Amino acid sequence: MPHDTTADDLRAIRIDQFIAHPPAKVWRALTDPELVARWLMPNDFKPEVGHRFTFTTTPRPNAGFDGTVHCEVLQLEPEKLLRISWRGGEHADWTVTWRLEPEGRGTRLFLDHEGFDPDDEVQQFSRRIMGGGWRSHHFARIAAVVADLP
Repeated sequence: MPHDTTADDLRAIRIDQFIAHPPAKVWRALTDPELVARWLMPNDFKPEVGHRFTFTTTPRPNAGFDGTVHCEVLQLEPEKLLRISWRGGEHADWTVTWRLEPEGRGTRLFLDHEGFDPDDEVQQFSRRIMGGGWRSHHFARIAAVVADLP
């Protein structure tokens, strides 16, 4: 079960979870475009700093989102850190950071989804919806994808 450290931080979603597999396997799930599509969205990701890519999903007109997330790889440290920009619609201009830390025989996976405006109702709505998705769906899907890897 993911551990949510967001509490009352209206500017970010912060979650971590233990995954019972080594960082190399978790890293593959975060950086192989076919694997990322299995737990998140179809994409044209490449693990290269400066690479611009998109995620595509269902549009959400009530949040001013057309279904395309425009991203760029901002920072990359293999098996340790992946930071991307995340822009979509009229309101989204965020940063998503994944950190991996070895823990026993597995990995502690940290997510920091940052840059939400506490005074923007649409962004706060997005923070609540996306936070719920990260917590209830995506971490479990990442763990399932990793478990299927050789």
